[in-house]
Amino acid sequence: MQITPEALDILCPMHLLIGPSGQITHAGPTIQKLRRARAITGQRFLDVFTINRPHTMMSVSDLRRATNVKLHLEMRDPPKTALKGIMTPLGSAQDDLILNLSFGISILDGVRDYHLTNADFAATDLAIEMLYLIEAKTAAMEASRRLNLRLQNAKVTAEKQAFTDTLTGLSNRRAMDVALMRLISKDASFAVMHVDLDYFKAVNDTLGHAAGDMVLQTVARVMVEETRETDTVARVGGDEFTLILPGVRDDDTLRRIGNRIIERLQEPVYFQGHACHISASIGTVRVHADQSRSAQDLLSDADLALYASKHAGRARHTFYTPDLRRTFETGEAKNDRGRQPV
Repeated sequence: MQITPEALDILCPMHLLIGPSGQITHAGPTIQKLRRARAITGQRFLDVFTINRPHTMMSVSDLRRATNVKLHLEMRDPPKTALKGIMTPLGSAQDDLILNLSFGISILDGVRDYHLTNADFAATDLAIEMLYLIEAKTAAMEASRRLNLRLQNAKVTAEKQAFTDTLTGLSNRRAMDVALMRLISKDASFAVMHVDLDYFKAVNDTLGHAAGDMVLQTVARVMVEETRETDTVARVGGDEFTLILPGVRDDDTLRRIGNRIIERLQEPVYFQGHACHISASIGTVRVHADQSRSAQDLLSDADLALYASKHAGRARHTFYTPDLRRTFETGEAKNDRGRQPV
């Protein structure tokens, strides 16, 4: 019974018929796609393909002796697609050889390089099922990657929110505590600056909380503009702020920063045509390198210096000294908010 080329095209679309002289007499439709616009029929087989294994395949006679032997070959034309094949006589020893080919593990490259579809493979070829599995796995991995990315972004967002004051966008008390403990653990030189707004309650009482919120946002912007990216600017209470300033080694620098903040916050902030008048009182404590201090003591000292600014008439900047604590401890001064400084 004679097998026609048309039947072979259906049963094994990646086949070649090789004549007695080594010329390709027929090519399956998928193999023809691999040659793109160049015809493969009529070409010498060994001019189109390179046989990598077995290494002894150099002539048509060698090919005839290699029947039923697994061949590893590649096309000579770019992209030099790797193929697997097995050859057997179509009839007697002098008749055509039939070579059935496959991509093997290179099927993904073949499908990508030549834009192949399931119609380019035999209906019973397991390559189709493998392609579907690979596509499903790829889709699942991509979905997993997107989900992991969303979870990571959500985690980063949650962590950021946990350390951020939602109204002003500044760091919150938790972030301030972390920054302060980090500098203390490094025995670094830094300064802690407490800032409390004067007359802020009057803004809320007369114009409402919306005006107060806008004032706080303006104050936050001013403090960020007057400090460095390496500094921590935190809102730690309703109208209370703390600045952590690493690496500052002299009082003059701190004095200039504090004075600029005080000057800018004395400018009126307008809300719906109404001027909101506030000012800022500041207390600062400076820590020298290798000076062992607890976070609680530092914050207490900065708070004490702040109260001294309030007591002196507001819109002041006071540096902590041990004399301040002795003054308050002997009752010579009270803080203007009705409680004894700690």
